[in-house]
Amino acid sequence: MKEKAIECPCGGGDYAQCCGRYHSGAETAPTALALMRSRYSAYVMDKGAYLQATWHRSTRPPEPVAAEAGLKWLGLEVRKHQAEGDSATVEFVARYKIDGRAQRLHEISRFVRESETGTENRPCWFYVDGSFPEK
Repeated sequence: MKEKAIECPCGGGDYAQCCGRYHSGAETAPTALALMRSRYSAYVMDKGAYLQATWHRSTRPPEPVAAEAGLKWLGLEVRKHQAEGDSATVEFVARYKIDGRAQRLHEISRFVRESETGTENRPCWFYVDGSFPEK
């Protein structure tokens, strides 16, 4: 019997064919946009180790990110993606509820592509940081 497909939280279709392949380690995200979408899905699915592994070493928090109690992610809207060589930005809005109250996270995330120890010198995309446009 075939397993029922799980919808990817990022909105990109079947989880196994979308962000699941990055979360499992079978592949690395080929673009900053794919990495950002996979990181959103990792937040939704409480995959702190993946978030930690895809955070650039210069800004990576010392402990894995843990899901916040009472937080429910509702959806992702990518507004803009710009890449130039080994750096990129992705502007997005993520909707969520915390303790029943609807909220939005509007961020412009910065990414870099580089090799990191333990990746067999394959260049990978990493999240560096984000800025928050004024409302």
